[in-house]
Amino acid sequence: MDPASVLAQRLATQRLSSAPLPRAADAVRLLTCVQSQERDHAFFSLALRSRKDRYAAVRREFDEGAFVRTHILRPTWHFVAPEDLRWILALTSARVLSGMAGRHRQLGLDDVRRLDDGLDLLAILLQDKHFLTRRELGEAFVERGSPIRPGEQLGHLLLVAELRGLVCSGPMKGVHHSYALVDEVIAPTPERSRDEALVELVRRFFSGHGPASVKDFTRWATMTVSDTKAALAQIDDLEEVVVDCIPHWFDPSQVRRRSPAAPAAYLLPTYDEVVLSYPGVNFPALPDHPYSAHPDPFWATVVLDRTNVGLWKRTVRPDVVEVEVRLAPGLTAPGREKVRLAAQRLAGFHGRDLSYVEATGTPHLWGGDLGHPARRERRAAR
Repeated sequence: MDPASVLAQRLATQRLSSAPLPRAADAVRLLTCVQSQERDHAFFSLALRSRKDRYAAVRREFDEGAFVRTHILRPTWHFVAPEDLRWILALTSARVLSGMAGRHRQLGLDDVRRLDDGLDLLAILLQDKHFLTRRELGEAFVERGSPIRPGEQLGHLLLVAELRGLVCSGPMKGVHHSYALVDEVIAPTPERSRDEALVELVRRFFSGHGPASVKDFTRWATMTVSDTKAALAQIDDLEEVVVDCIPHWFDPSQVRRRSPAAPAAYLLPTYDEVVLSYPGVNFPALPDHPYSAHPDPFWATVVLDRTNVGLWKRTVRPDVVEVEVRLAPGLTAPGREKVRLAAQRLAGFHGRDLSYVEATGTPHLWGGDLGHPARRERRAAR
């Protein structure tokens, strides 16, 4: 299979170019886990794939618990269906927590008694569906005299609590994320053996993300290559194709036709699954693309006709959405108009008017030359 066909099939499988799914939660289930540290961008990712194409509609599903937001698969937030939470955590969390052991030592969370006392207090504060934000939890920890301090220490305690399946998201409180006890907001679900869970996760990934490679899956799921290949050997309903000499798999039952109403251009949100999931075969860039030097949390990808044509960012104001794009100089006027229409779709999602600006050149990188502050030490050491 040639790369262009792979990209077209992914767009259709993920319901970006094919008929949309009925609900935002259906898009979460299709993709199994949807990266969502930029929550409102991730809401837009779900809207692009479903008939719930307005922010209020996606948020309503979230607040009702149709899907939850938690740390899962990797040490970052994802949306996940409630019935999938426990078995995926049981399969993947040990590796994630092991990879964070050094940081937890630095924060004093390797002290078992301190950690357990913090988790116990967290459970007490949240019991009876007393949903609290991180700030509210920090204030309560101080009031109770806990040695767990607001800031990074509390943040990592919450991360551990999520990866252990103690807490997940509750309804939003204004614009803020709240926490809930998993056992109070998610009904009991059957346990799976490790082998059953691994096979199911592999099947689900390639069904929702295919065509994809083993490397794509291991990056997404923090699982080993050997485990992945062993699971693939047990699955009969995936089809294998070769792309640039590398095996890729997909579920033929999930292949969809492109809809006549599909847009030509997409403002893909930051960390969107159709871009982030594939370190190998991805959207080729036009010449003179205005790349920033490093990935930036405020600039995302503009795709037109399966080609990466530029970058975009947005600012949501009370009555307007300001969208700034940086497009490759060679993009035609008709192509630029299609990108503007994609920006209009974003404004409609937020229920606001559009303020649209085309700027030129490589954007200023947030955090300076070393990029995102959370990654500075690793980059500086290269």
